[in-house]
Amino acid sequence: LNSNWEARVSKIAATLESCLSVCRDLDHVEDVRILGAIGVIELDKPVDMASITRNFVEQGVWVRPFGKLVYLMPPYIISESDLKSLCRVVCQVVAEL
Repeated sequence: LNSNWEARVSKIAATLESCLSVCRDLDHVEDVRILGAIGVIELDKPVDMASITRNFVEQGVWVRPFGKLVYLMPPYIISESDLKSLCRVVCQVVAEL
């Protein structure tokens, strides 16, 4: 079975890079990094888990940060439009911190 997972991971990585890169300009963001299909926004201080999780859910996505990290690990089958929507919400919530 040829699942072509490597091509999907490359496409996800490219989309994460292009969509999350806008967060690099935020003062409270220390780093944005992508490794394969994983995108990470590192903040300058830990987030309030209850508050940020509530904000994500209110925007229709489930993202569970860890400490100073807001990270995405989308499934390899995610559509381009869903991934862009996810990134847009993440960037919006992070910008409002």
